[in-house]
Amino acid sequence: MNGNGLGLHDERRRPKDSDRERIEIELLLEGVYRVYGYDFRDYAYPSLKRRIWHQVHEEKVDTISELQGRILYNRDCLQRFVRSLSIPVTEMFRDPSMFLAFRQQVVPMLRTYPYIRIWHAGCSTGEEVYSMAILLHEEGLYEKTRLYATDMNPLSLQKAKEGVCPMDKMRTYTKNYLEAGGTSSFSEYYTASGEGVVIHPYLRKNVIFAEHNLATDRSFNEFNVILCRNVMIYFNEPLRNRVHDLFYESLAPLGVLIVGGKESLHFTGRESQYEEIDRNEKIYRKIR
Repeated sequence: MNGNGLGLHDERRRPKDSDRERIEIELLLEGVYRVYGYDFRDYAYPSLKRRIWHQVHEEKVDTISELQGRILYNRDCLQRFVRSLSIPVTEMFRDPSMFLAFRQQVVPMLRTYPYIRIWHAGCSTGEEVYSMAILLHEEGLYEKTRLYATDMNPLSLQKAKEGVCPMDKMRTYTKNYLEAGGTSSFSEYYTASGEGVVIHPYLRKNVIFAEHNLATDRSFNEFNVILCRNVMIYFNEPLRNRVHDLFYESLAPLGVLIVGGKESLHFTGRESQYEEIDRNEKIYRKIR
């Protein structure tokens, strides 16, 4: 026995700090899932841990367990937590070369369809959706298209619905638009309002915004194109495979899947069921 009344066997059974931390994180995520339905349990652990500790400091508490208590009894705290973990990083025509490849290689296929459905999964604050709306408008396809923009973060969705962008980003957005093959003047698609700009309403009329959690929710339609870019890099392997199953089941025959620059279909259970349209831009077509 030692001075604390613990034997050597008991000492070995006491969790290390890293083990205690993982237990706290698992309990927090389980509580958030069971109380609110947000499922972060299969997010990649290193980035998840980093963001949870960031939120501990933001909420001015000392431990993850204290953060859990605050989240479970305070919905405002929950929304701040969800916003922190959903990582809303986006901009208009982000990765212009992808949009250019879409114009050149996907649009010709879409012209043959009588009606087009496009799903932006993890749409964040909507910049990618409005970029696609502009592209489709310029290609004469917008009127026969419905764009479904989903995210698990209601605050991001609300901002997306408003269609407001910061004025100081317009120079970058204009540059991206031109590099993406824009055929008009980018300023034609928005009006200045205070310190920001508002996307023209006609670019919102064919967009449906809705909450959808890739970790727990099912398919809700059949789509010709699904874009989910730079979202699955934060998932562990089982969750990535679940989401790829969801996308495969949601795509129409010969439907197109577009993932982020750091993502691919390699080492997923669905790889053999797609062909590459553009390897560099991670554009794939369902073939079986």
